[in-house]
Amino acid sequence: MSNLLKNVHEGALNVFSSENTYLVSGTYEYYHYLCDGFDDKGWGCGYRTLQTICSWMNYNHQNKDVPSIREIQDILVQLEDKPKSFLGSRQWIGSFEVCLVIDKLYDVPCKIVHVNKGDELQKIVDILVNHFKTFGSPIMMGGDIDCSSKGIMGIHLDERDASLLIVDPHYVGKEQTQEFLFNKGWVKWQPLRDFLSSSFYNLCLPQVKAQCKNTRNYIT
Repeated sequence: MSNLLKNVHEGALNVFSSENTYLVSGTYEYYHYLCDGFDDKGWGCGYRTLQTICSWMNYNHQNKDVPSIREIQDILVQLEDKPKSFLGSRQWIGSFEVCLVIDKLYDVPCKIVHVNKGDELQKIVDILVNHFKTFGSPIMMGGDIDCSSKGIMGIHLDERDASLLIVDPHYVGKEQTQEFLFNKGWVKWQPLRDFLSSSFYNLCLPQVKAQCKNTRNYIT
């Protein structure tokens, strides 16, 4: 395992009361731009969110090395999802490619949830709540106009809106604490109303439970 920070979402858990909060289960590591010395600024966010999910798989499902960006590209070429010219490129990946790689590496199926535009995210709140209650695995979220990859580590419901607990892979630096990342906005609760109404969104939900004891992934 690497020396990356673990479970960085925990720095945001004091924002809301615990009621109606549903969270990721188990342990993961926070992968972000340049975290391994490889410069992927501006294009590697989807790979980093995938690596975060792979680290969760290693702790909670089956232990394998987290693939490098080059290895992820090679897998997608082997699966014939991408041409050979994809190797070594700076082309982005989204939720569908994340689904393919997780299935290939861990034999874990993923559910792809498509939302036509941001102001329809409210329609999938029940799907996200049930995912964290049933599986507790991290979720990958990507879009078109809002093309920034996001790791979703929880959802909170209140009377007015729901908020997603986002772990942002775009951070560049040597993070020190969970609190630092939260204070700088790299870990945050984002209300559904703040997502771009003009963007579609695709979410990748790995269909596997954490194999660990005494782990709560929701609080009611």
